[in-house]
Amino acid sequence: MTANCDLCKLLAAPPADVLVWRDERLAVILVDEPGYPGFTRVVWHDHVREMTDLSPQDRDHVMQAVWAVEQAQRATMAPHKVNVASFGNMTPHVHWHVIPRYTDDAHFPNPTWGAKQREHDAAAIAARAALLPALRAAIIENLQ
Repeated sequence: MTANCDLCKLLAAPPADVLVWRDERLAVILVDEPGYPGFTRVVWHDHVREMTDLSPQDRDHVMQAVWAVEQAQRATMAPHKVNVASFGNMTPHVHWHVIPRYTDDAHFPNPTWGAKQREHDAAAIAARAALLPALRAAIIENLQ
């Protein structure tokens, strides 16, 4: 763990409502991104910048977790699309963003960091947030 690394700090003591699942190599966490219930990250525990710095077996392990999260999101939240992305420009941890997207979300069809297209629909967000317990259960089931 590095003291000035935000992901190291988060992984060292993740709040119970954030941590969904973890093993000795990675963690699956829910991201508190306003307007995007179900936004999830798959985070490698150690400081590794690129997927190709991991062994082939570890890369497979990461991607199996990513696909398990996507499958759980699709099954429980019925998004229009799921965005899967890896950036890590500021964080030396391999991590993947898995984001359920809807045609009525504030940024659609743009990326979540792009230009906002409309205001958030509070009722839709509340309905999606109500699905988070089912999403957690589905992710855990898919990763067991």
